[in-house]
Amino acid sequence: MEHTGKYSISTDRKTSEKTVDSSASVKPNGKSIDASVTVMKPNEKAAVSSANPMNPDAATALSSARVDQVMLFRDVSHCPREADLRFRLIHFWEARNPNTKTLIGQEMLLIDEEGTVIQGFVPAGRVGTFDLVAGSVYNLSNFFGSRSKNQYRVADHVATVSFSWNTSLAVVENPPVLIPDDRFRFHNYEEFKANCNSRGDLYDYVDHMKLVNGQRITDHMILDEVDIAEKRHLCVHVQTHDGPVMKLYLWDKAAADLCQKFKSYGSTPSVLLVTTVNPKHLGVTLALTSMSSSRVFMDVDVQPTKDYLEWLNSNSDIANRVAAEVVTKPETMTLEELFSYIKQDSSKVAWFECMATMYDVVQGSAWYYISCGGCNSKAVNVPTSLICNNKKCVKTEANGGVGADHCVPVPQALLDTIGQSRKFIMKVSDHNLIGKTQTITVTKILPPEASLPSTVGVESGSSGSSGDTAGDRARKADEILEADEAKRPKSN
Repeated sequence: MEHTGKYSISTDRKTSEKTVDSSASVKPNGKSIDASVTVMKPNEKAAVSSANPMNPDAATALSSARVDQVMLFRDVSHCPREADLRFRLIHFWEARNPNTKTLIGQEMLLIDEEGTVIQGFVPAGRVGTFDLVAGSVYNLSNFFGSRSKNQYRVADHVATVSFSWNTSLAVVENPPVLIPDDRFRFHNYEEFKANCNSRGDLYDYVDHMKLVNGQRITDHMILDEVDIAEKRHLCVHVQTHDGPVMKLYLWDKAAADLCQKFKSYGSTPSVLLVTTVNPKHLGVTLALTSMSSSRVFMDVDVQPTKDYLEWLNSNSDIANRVAAEVVTKPETMTLEELFSYIKQDSSKVAWFECMATMYDVVQGSAWYYISCGGCNSKAVNVPTSLICNNKKCVKTEANGGVGADHCVPVPQALLDTIGQSRKFIMKVSDHNLIGKTQTITVTKILPPEASLPSTVGVESGSSGSSGDTAGDRARKADEILEADEAKRPKSN
């Protein structure tokens, strides 16, 4: 029997453990067997290959040594390995083709005892073979170290642990070493801005919430889960410390998780942490969107949210200094571009800024509705009072003795805008998308000092001097996501 081999020894400064990378091979009958990386603890005697298998003491020593024959993630490279890995499964999710919805495989996020995070992958043919539970510790034998993908990476490591045909996976009930529960990679506004639309690494984001689907964060906040489920997403205005306000779009499972956490808390949560978000430009604004790999944490779920909540409670004056509605600007469009946007099949409910000249106000028509003082929903006339149309509000208001057919005069402030060029905040509503009506709801008229000179009239339909075509500007509209994410299947 021939015994040849090379050995290199490196010392881990943090744990004082020695890693022995053995490429020794024993060749009985001409066949070679690759040895695994062995982690030797201080003052521990390693079992050697020359031990007599008939000697019980030698067999016990060999068995004891095999417990620590695990490879660390930092030693994983681009090649097949007949080695063992011991790790905690942080998270797993399905990877599907965005167009055909075909299952590509199952992706995983793994962490070892050194806190190194690596991505794992189970090919489609083996999905369902392994019983995976997030948070559990596993021992994996035999794998292929493949090259990490360039787009949408969720870990820093250059390799991915890919399951091969002979991979085996077993739960470790009582791990001999402590393995961290999780690890996050945070980015701030400037870093996300620099990586916008790059489709590169997906980083984590922790913040405090300003608005959820347009609603202010209040103690009695209620989310419309049915509407969120139908639309498959929700929008959160978020802000990090005293940084700019951004829009964060949560899709599918991430949106459902946020709704469930809102319900589970005794009071409305303030801090939000979302992992592996994708920065992109939606119109002129920087926004973050969740991915299939995203997870949602709030307030006291994990240590980073606890730390942020502590800061938030001690710095409420800084946190409340910026209003989300002021910082997050709607997309600017001309009226012609606005109507082009409405005609698109991919258009959604959104708000836009339009410069226009007010020519006249038609009086005596139902151009407005009376809103509830509590939630701003439409108030319905009954014989003696007004009742909020929002079933969750159920607020009753006095009608002041005025009958239901009473004609309310047009506000003087609105009449004063006739003949002036102003900037209007326009809302494209469901009735525009379904009924194809050209009646646009004006939600706000900005004061003259906030307006710019305009050559656009309400009735002119002029597209102005924009460099982009109406179709180009519409594609950049607010709340329109790229096709590879908007068409992706629902996450499990």
